[in-house]
Amino acid sequence: MRASRPFDWRHTPGLGAFTTVILVFLYLPLVILVVYAFNANQLVTVWSGFSLRWFGEVAANEDIRRAAFNSIIIAIAATIASTVIATAGAIALERGDLKGGRGLVTSLIALPLIVPEIIVAIMTLIFFSALGMTNGLLNLIIAHTVFCIPFALLPIQARLRDLGTRLEEAARDLYASEWQLFRYVTFPLLLPAIFAGALMAFVVSLDDFLISLMVSGAGSTTLPVYVYGMMRLGVTPEVNAISTILLGISLVLVTGALLLGRNSQNNKQS
Repeated sequence: MRASRPFDWRHTPGLGAFTTVILVFLYLPLVILVVYAFNANQLVTVWSGFSLRWFGEVAANEDIRRAAFNSIIIAIAATIASTVIATAGAIALERGDLKGGRGLVTSLIALPLIVPEIIVAIMTLIFFSALGMTNGLLNLIIAHTVFCIPFALLPIQARLRDLGTRLEEAARDLYASEWQLFRYVTFPLLLPAIFAGALMAFVVSLDDFLISLMVSGAGSTTLPVYVYGMMRLGVTPEVNAISTILLGISLVLVTGALLLGRNSQNNKQS
């Protein structure tokens, strides 16, 4: 009697076709958006030839440049702050003596990933209003920093968990101080994961809409919020061009984060 093979979900009948339909449903609109960003016609759905006109219009629009500048400044500041906090938090979670509190702390840090973003945005707005904080740009940096911490923390925490403690214990056996241990052992080994977490945090901050919509004030409008304001009057080729630029930046940064994480894992295995 032949032994039965273990179930392999990859061989489920119809799975390939179902997956293809889902991928087409998700990504075909993005392809259409990118294609029509290069449309010479002012009508979004009428193709009349290839043109870079709308990218030039976007570059020449002072309001768009100002919104893009705000987004970049907020994303850089939030990325730096969230990555520093995430690095310290990951070390505390994986190397600290938290005993039974590790699960609770991890859950609290992961709340922005679990709670719907609209709730996070509303509570952040209420919090700033209760404190009387009216600086839109500063409020956005603080809000984005808190929201980006889990995204920066996950790859750093995973890298620390994979590394184990053998190298650090060896450094302590050689009488390395805690600062020397961090500077010469822990930090260099964590650097690829830190860069990966920083790239993820930057993408999340740059593309964030709901929190920015709730918290931003006069003079601190971000690019996604500005695009939303443009779309209230109808989708235009300029919106397609801006969305294509944001999509391209996000793809490059996310790919970089994935490659850094993969290289970090390969270096560990070798």
